[in-house]
Amino acid sequence: MNVPSWAADLEPGALEAAAELLRGAVDRGDQVVVAAHVNPDGDALGGALALHLGLAKLGLRSIPTVGETPLKVPAALAELPGVGDLLPPGSLPRPDEVDLLITVDAASPERLGRVASYLDAGVTCLKLDHHASSTEFGDLRVVSPGAAATVQIVAALLHELDVPLDRDLATCLYAGLVTDTGRFGYASTDRSVMELAGELIEAGAPHAELTTKLFDTRSIGELKLLGRALDRLSFEPAVALIHTHVTHQELADVGLGLEALEAVIDVVRSADLAEVALVLKPAPGSTWKGSLRSKGRVDVGSVAAAFGGGGHARAAGFSSDDPPDIIVGQVIASLREHTDGA
Repeated sequence: MNVPSWAADLEPGALEAAAELLRGAVDRGDQVVVAAHVNPDGDALGGALALHLGLAKLGLRSIPTVGETPLKVPAALAELPGVGDLLPPGSLPRPDEVDLLITVDAASPERLGRVASYLDAGVTCLKLDHHASSTEFGDLRVVSPGAAATVQIVAALLHELDVPLDRDLATCLYAGLVTDTGRFGYASTDRSVMELAGELIEAGAPHAELTTKLFDTRSIGELKLLGRALDRLSFEPAVALIHTHVTHQELADVGLGLEALEAVIDVVRSADLAEVALVLKPAPGSTWKGSLRSKGRVDVGSVAAAFGGGGHARAAGFSSDDPPDIIVGQVIASLREHTDGA
């Protein structure tokens, strides 16, 4: 594997230190938990499962998890290798029984859900991430904002550990790579992305099958939700913002959870007149989760940060306890500030 361009963003020696940490864990037979962020996407879950399966090749039994109850896997990712090994938070070992926590694609402890309790208890943590808004938690951080996806970091770590790629590993890694690059359509797609994609396909990643599952397969319920979201669509020309939301009741009507809304933002962001897209999704209680996307002229990561969230310049998110109309007004005001300051 050639040294990728994103590696320049890493702290010197971070990747090698992470490999040494994991070699020591193997030698000692440590208890390791590998955690994807809550509401996992292909990058988080694919990266966590690839690392879990890769460590197994070294003889280390790790426990993959997502820190939310109930633990739900998006339908498009439900057949990834290793999914059957996922344990819900209630079944995880106590903190005093865990030697190492590895977090994958989680920019902040809040994104870990119930798994964050391991941090509170002082469990040693290895953090793998690529978010520009990544906060400095963890004892060892392998973080590169220049990477298009966290699976690139996972793949490099597995290579450092001399773990050979096979079909299962390649499938998990490819799921993360293709989702976080928007089928290789985002500006983050560079030579290192395409070179890794080629290696993964050569190792057995089913490109056509994964692409169909991830992007071209929707349930009737998901399509109905999309229809409701589009029917509620509104455009704010002063800041080129297009926005919509979906309610708890609408989710209940079609018998689906929040994971069914992942495709909505990708459709909404395609509006020709819009520079920024916002989709508000209901969270537990009266909280709303906002997903922001930009076509490039606006840094939505900075906008999300104003609400306590974060992410990338072109894709970010935040949470709010305000009702949708108030949130939209606040986002419009924030966009005006960013436009005026540009």
